[in-house]
Amino acid sequence: MSSVKNLSRRSFTAMALASAAAACGPRVPITEVAPSGPMSFVEGYGPIEDAGYILPGIPSKYLQGVNRRRSGIYNGEAGPNTLDVDPYAKFLYHVREDGTTTRYPVGVGRAGRSIRGTTTMKFMRQWPGWTPTQNMLRTEPEVYGPFRAGIPGGLRSPLGARALYLFRGSRDTHYRIHGTNDLESIGNSGSAGCIRMFNQDVIHLYNQIEAPMKVVIRSPEESMRVDPENFDRGIELPPKIISAEELLGDDAVARDRPPELDGV
Repeated sequence: MSSVKNLSRRSFTAMALASAAAACGPRVPITEVAPSGPMSFVEGYGPIEDAGYILPGIPSKYLQGVNRRRSGIYNGEAGPNTLDVDPYAKFLYHVREDGTTTRYPVGVGRAGRSIRGTTTMKFMRQWPGWTPTQNMLRTEPEVYGPFRAGIPGGLRSPLGARALYLFRGSRDTHYRIHGTNDLESIGNSGSAGCIRMFNQDVIHLYNQIEAPMKVVIRSPEESMRVDPENFDRGIELPPKIISAEELLGDDAVARDRPPELDGV
C-alpha cells in the first residue's frame, strides 16, 4: 500500500485537495470516449482491460478534490474488516484489521439514503447483469417495462464491472454496491441507484475483500459526528433515464457476456 497517513477529518480533507431499495436502474449513459491522441490519467484511474472488456479511463474532471481513492488511518466508528458507507458524505471505507482504510468516493440514489444500520455482503459478482424488481415494474412500468427481461452483464449493465449484494439475515435488501458508467453521479445523489462507484474503484475494492463481510450504513447523525466537513456534499442530479434502444440496440458494445463469465 502507498504511504499511510492519518485520515482525520481535517487532514483527510486537506490531503485530498491536491435507494427506494433496489433502484439500481438504467441511469447508465455510456462513458464518454476519450479524445484521440495522448491523454494522461490520475494514477489508478486509467483505462483497464478486465475479463475481455475495455474500460475507459476516468477524466480528471470527475476526480477533483476528495472525489478519488485515498488510503490512510481509519477514524470512523465501524469495527475492523468492515465496509463503512457514508451516504451523506458520499464515501465508502474499507476498514482493515490493522486500522488502516481505503476511502472511495461513491454516488447514492436519493432513496438510497433510507437504508442504514448493519447489513451483510453475502456474495459478489463480476460483470453482473441486472433485472428490475417486480416493485419497480409495478410502480414505474414506463421506465422499467422495456427492461423486463433484464440487461446482460457488460459495459451497458447498470451494475457495472462488479456488484456486492447486501442482506439482513436471509433477506435480500435489494441494495447493491456496484460500478457505474455514470461518472457525474459519483460524489452526488441521483434519481435512482444504490451505492455506485467508479468501475476502477469497485474492481480495486473487489480484489481486496471476501464475502461474507459486514457492511455498516451510517445514519445522518453518525455522518455529522465523523465527517461534518463533508456532510451532504454534492448535488441532487435530475433523472437521466435512457431508452431500451440505446442500451440494447444492435449497435450495443459488448452486449454479450464473455464465455468465461457464463454462470457467474
